[in-house]
Amino acid sequence: MLERFLPTRDAITQSRMLRWLGPRIHDPLLWHVNRRSVARGIAMGVFFGLMIPIAQIPAAAIASLLLRGNLWIAAVSTLVSNPLTYGPLYYFAYRLGAGVIGKHTPADLTPADVEQPMRMLDSFGQAWAWLTGIGQPLLLGMLMMAVTGSIIAYWGAQLFWRLRVSAKWRRLRRERRLRAAEARQRAIGSA
Repeated sequence: MLERFLPTRDAITQSRMLRWLGPRIHDPLLWHVNRRSVARGIAMGVFFGLMIPIAQIPAAAIASLLLRGNLWIAAVSTLVSNPLTYGPLYYFAYRLGAGVIGKHTPADLTPADVEQPMRMLDSFGQAWAWLTGIGQPLLLGMLMMAVTGSIIAYWGAQLFWRLRVSAKWRRLRRERRLRAAEARQRAIGSA
């Protein structure tokens, strides 16, 4: 269903805007669905989806080109962060980073700590200093979440793929045994 809204591989490889990528855009691993390229694509998409708030899809696509992951999977996997999840993700990232760094988190702030930044916002330079104080734990938390999330996504995709393949093989073996048993029953019945 989603495929009808996406451009075809030929449309992308023939695009004038992407011509600068040369033969790299024709790499089969960017387009084929196999265990390794899908796992790489998911890991890259989750990493960039959790790490940077803007241009996630282009960043994941560039990483996919370099590391030979599935391009579509990388692009779609960036959607782990979206307008509905930004708030909780960034709050958790800030709390995580602040906990590692040892800075006050919003739950630890006193009323005096809350009033101080408001007084500091008198000038742009002071506002920037206040924002960089929040940015340090936020960036550290985002980096930790992105690395952890991409590792979990990579190995989760590998495990999921293996479980699906082994379930398919078990089902095929079971069907073969049933067909063999039915053939024996027919042979016995006709004898």
